[in-house]
Amino acid sequence: MASSAGKIAVVACGVAAAVAVPGTAWADTSVGYDVSHPQCDTDLPRERAFAVVGVNGGLSTRANPCLQEQLTWAWESSGEVAGQPRAQLYLNTANPGQLLDEVTTWPMSGSTPYGACDGTNSTACSWEYGWERAENSVLSFFTPAARAARVDSQPSRYVWWLDVETMNTWQYGSAGASDRNRATLEGMASYLLSRDAEVGVYSTGRQWGQIVGEVGDDSVLAELDSWLAGSLTADQAEAACDDDPLVPDGDVVLSQYVRDEWDRNVAC
Repeated sequence: MASSAGKIAVVACGVAAAVAVPGTAWADTSVGYDVSHPQCDTDLPRERAFAVVGVNGGLSTRANPCLQEQLTWAWESSGEVAGQPRAQLYLNTANPGQLLDEVTTWPMSGSTPYGACDGTNSTACSWEYGWERAENSVLSFFTPAARAARVDSQPSRYVWWLDVETMNTWQYGSAGASDRNRATLEGMASYLLSRDAEVGVYSTGRQWGQIVGEVGDDSVLAELDSWLAGSLTADQAEAACDDDPLVPDGDVVLSQYVRDEWDRNVAC
């Protein structure tokens, strides 16, 4: 979601979801949009089938200051595309482990699938960093905003996309760097899955290859759905639905293109 830029159907636990305004005449559309902090104070598209909202403000450590309003807007989508719930979410991702002197949020401890985190630039601490960043985004950013917006605040009611782009801070230069990047995404996915959320990954094939590399069948990332970026037109986006997914045994379910400075999405 470099230029501008969230699946759920009903609300539970007595929290009322925002719904389309009674009497609204929705035009027949199958287009979805993704938005985040760059669209603050912008008139958002009125006609949309679904919407994906960025929880973060460009960095995984920051909140989207317009999250409450954009969640309300997302829930007012028509929801008329099968398999694409009206409100979905995405998280910014990164691994700044090579810049430990500049990072105040790097974990100093933690038990992970890669062993104990000891505060160093290790695979274990990279996994713990991902878990903690996802946990913070859910508990500190998403949950208060969803409650204020009076929409469903249960993470399990949404699809959470992990936004993987080279514009964020990643480790490069070795196979170990890719392993640590992958571990961060595994930590983020593991936290979300522990909350019974549905998780997917967003990127282009080129950026994914540079940052993550190959994903093994035993990774928690395997079999996750893919949302592909990089298309310039609706026709290109539809054609990209036939491209390879970002992870083994996954499916491409969304494809993004840019038109009139808006990130638009087609369901595959």
